[in-house]
Amino acid sequence: MGGTSSKEASISGAPGPMNPDDCPVLNSRDGSGGASPSGAAGTSGADSNCPIPERYRRGSSPGVYNVYNQRIDELDPTNNMPRSAAQHMWEGQQQPLSTDRVKSSIPKGGTSDSWLYPSPQMFYNALMRKGKGEDVTEDIMDHVVNAHNTMNEATWQRVAEWERLHEDVCPDARLLRFMGRPDDLSPLARIKSWGGKQLPFDRHDWWVDRCGREVRYVIDFYYNENRTVDEAFELEVRPALDSPGALLDRVKMNIYIQCARWGVPCPLTGHSGKFNGASNASPSPPQRTQAQQ
Repeated sequence: MGGTSSKEASISGAPGPMNPDDCPVLNSRDGSGGASPSGAAGTSGADSNCPIPERYRRGSSPGVYNVYNQRIDELDPTNNMPRSAAQHMWEGQQQPLSTDRVKSSIPKGGTSDSWLYPSPQMFYNALMRKGKGEDVTEDIMDHVVNAHNTMNEATWQRVAEWERLHEDVCPDARLLRFMGRPDDLSPLARIKSWGGKQLPFDRHDWWVDRCGREVRYVIDFYYNENRTVDEAFELEVRPALDSPGALLDRVKMNIYIQCARWGVPCPLTGHSGKFNGASNASPSPPQRTQAQQ
């Protein structure tokens, strides 16, 4: 794009491009985005002081996202950490809500940690911002957030079952980002509705980082009011048909599930007929630990 060549840069004394193995956080503290203050070539990717995992320091990094599906690659210059989410009380709010955030079991793409769920205050603010808070009161927010977290834990368990098909090439799949699409009916949900099945009350698209490759999943959420509370929720989780490989995964999974239901070994792999994906039971609350923002 008309930039100065590396030879010209070395003559003029301007810093050259950062080594892809360098630590982007430590090397940005001098404000140059290139060489370290001491004049060294940069902080090596092997430096144990770098807070960014080595697998995400290269040019193919998938980035880091927050719970609003926004990239947070830009760091707060005061502490070189991602900017914190707003936890202020909404205008007109009658009573304060907890700002504690629950740590999930879902590994977060771009980091070596797991996702933090929104606090009750963050969730309340999001509902108000989207114009969906008319019937929401502060005293039910703990229950709303708990149901939200439980559904997401169950969803990740289903996604992880699909990712087991690729654990030989990527044993550490991570959730990179996600997006709610309640107004976009998925093709599968539309087809099922033609056969008399009720429409889902929500839809999500989740993007998984499969060791450097982004893979999209489609999730439909159903609620059957004719069932008991423990059995009312259903999930339909599958890879989006964005590639021939996703179609092949769907074929494989259907074979695995049928074999598990029949209790016979899979004809493709010879594995025993035990597979959690055969169950479409409602999600149960996971055990979680509290984490401050």
